[in-house]
Amino acid sequence: MQHKTQLTLSFLLSQVLLLACAEDLECTPGFQQKVFYIEQPFEFTEDQPILNLVFDDCKGNNKLNFEVSNPDFKVEHDGSLVALKNVSEAGRALFVHARSEHAEDMAEILIVGADEKHDALKEIFKIEGNLGIPRQKRAILATPILIPENQRPPFPRSVGKVIRSEGTEGAKFRLSGKGVDQDPKGIFRINEISGDVSVTRPLDREAIANYELEVEVTDLSGKIIDGPVRLDISVIDQNDNRPMFKEGPYVGHVMEGSPTGTTVMRMTAFDADDPSTDNALLRYNILKQTPTKPSPNMFYIDPEKGDIVTVVSPVLLDRETMETPKYELVIEAKDMGGHDVGLTGTATATILIDDKNDHPPEFTKKEFQATVKEGVTGVIVNLTVGDRDDPATGAWRAVYTIINGNPGQSFEIHTNPQTNEGMLSVVKPLDYEISAFHTLLIKVENEDPLIPDIAYGPSSTATVQITVEDVNEGPVFHPNPMTVTKQENIPIGSIVLTVNATDPDTLQHQTIRYSVYKDPASWLEINPTNGTVATTAVLDRESPHVQDNKYTALFLAIDSGNPPATGTGTLHITLEDVNDNVPSLYPTLAKVCDDAKDLRVVVLGASDKDLHPNTDPFKFELSKQSGPEKLWRINKLNNTHAQVVLLQNLKKANYNIPISVTDSGKPPLTNNTELKLQVCSCKKSRMDCSASDALHISMTLILLSLFSLF
Repeated sequence: MQHKTQLTLSFLLSQVLLLACAEDLECTPGFQQKVFYIEQPFEFTEDQPILNLVFDDCKGNNKLNFEVSNPDFKVEHDGSLVALKNVSEAGRALFVHARSEHAEDMAEILIVGADEKHDALKEIFKIEGNLGIPRQKRAILATPILIPENQRPPFPRSVGKVIRSEGTEGAKFRLSGKGVDQDPKGIFRINEISGDVSVTRPLDREAIANYELEVEVTDLSGKIIDGPVRLDISVIDQNDNRPMFKEGPYVGHVMEGSPTGTTVMRMTAFDADDPSTDNALLRYNILKQTPTKPSPNMFYIDPEKGDIVTVVSPVLLDRETMETPKYELVIEAKDMGGHDVGLTGTATATILIDDKNDHPPEFTKKEFQATVKEGVTGVIVNLTVGDRDDPATGAWRAVYTIINGNPGQSFEIHTNPQTNEGMLSVVKPLDYEISAFHTLLIKVENEDPLIPDIAYGPSSTATVQITVEDVNEGPVFHPNPMTVTKQENIPIGSIVLTVNATDPDTLQHQTIRYSVYKDPASWLEINPTNGTVATTAVLDRESPHVQDNKYTALFLAIDSGNPPATGTGTLHITLEDVNDNVPSLYPTLAKVCDDAKDLRVVVLGASDKDLHPNTDPFKFELSKQSGPEKLWRINKLNNTHAQVVLLQNLKKANYNIPISVTDSGKPPLTNNTELKLQVCSCKKSRMDCSASDALHISMTLILLSLFSLF
């Protein structure tokens, strides 16, 4: 039947051409039909006629000879095209070269698929005027060659032929290109005389699918006569590659209770064979499901797309009733469209049933008990809950809330992330004397909201009964810290204040005794019974123990409990300043050259440890100078500084200048001191003060010193 179809197609084509040429009654040398179309069969059968070629040189066809571009075919003397053996692939075209004593010509046989047959006829009927393909003289005819991959020895083997329509004595064929003289070299070669093309070893389509070569004709000297002409060689695919899953691991997720037909994931395999053939046409199948419960067929895979979907009812897709929430599917991909002859590859798909919040958390009991000592903070009880949802999700993680019994915010509750327990803590110390019992109402929820048809029930709330234990608490000072203001230098034994401490254990009858805990300068004492604090030494604001005019001491209040408890109180004494420090003068030494032109000797400054108004402005004065002439004077510069000026140059010697400085306190305090002045010889910018002629002392200073003794 197939053969009849091919002959019918050729016959129709030839009749169309003959009818179109009916008006041309003259004989035209050559093939009477230049182009033939035949439908691609499953196989060209050996010695079975394929079609008939008509050649006429208009002079009897003497010594007519045919040559076919594919060595697997031949043309009989009567023009019949037959196969020399069973051939499954012949390429897309065959070329037949005919030569007689008086004419030669070329015919082209195109092998088309069934879907191309209609288009071929359509093209022919569109021809107008001169039918057929216009004559085109070809010196070199290089038809495409198809070679199956993975051919077995022996090699080399003939795969095609190049034909030259014009013969030239001594002409040679030459082949070049990738696969001949370019890497990979030596795969193809050509018989330089006959034009037979041969392959030297097996080909791999997945390595190189197509070769583009060039054929030239040269003379004996190597000069190109014809060409180059392109020769295409295509490698025919064989099913020599298994499907492979390259993108693993394959993990999919589906929510429990999902509707039947929910898509979980897609499995995609790769086949290196020709994608335009069945060699790479894949079909998918599930070989095995683990575990097999609650149904051995939980999932289905689309054989063409590889989409895995659920096929069980939402009721069976329940994570909490499953043996495990993880399923493993062995997926097979088979080429050749899934037929038995196809090659296979497998991969494992892991499908996880994800949890949704369809179970509320529930307390393991309705009431919890806790005991805590007053004054203590920290965790007092762990509240336990149960939840059937996935522990790795927000559908399981618990959130606790105190909804009643915590007006003073003394309690807090947090979730233990490992156990999901509620850790109830005291964050503000409890007072037994205020309340010995507390009752808390606590609710528990999940981080994620429950699904719409599920609600929190009574088991999601619980009460906690807390008992507070009484402990012996230390006395408390009122106020604490305590602050007073006192003037420094008050008499020893002066009362500073009376401290007051009370015992918070009001239900117990206890006495309190006081003692000094820290007194850095040892200035204070406390009456152990009534808490009166008095001075034992002079309070000095300028003491190093006083910071920012404030002196700090600590006292203890100890109750009579068993064991006794202690409370600590802090006392801050702010000391007011008294003018009890004379001002000091600086510097006390100055030097000047005996021939100095600038007689301003030194700038003096004064400072006072007291505070305003017991410090500056200071008053600077010189004691009365002895002798008939005045030698120096002092000039006030500002409230804290003055300048000593010589009235004349002095001889080289050491001089003591008596100076008094007085502060502004009430009453003011004066400091009488001396400025030592060295008059030195100065030569060549060097000052020599080593040898003094005499020591000049102001008699006034001597007199003042004598008066100070009385």
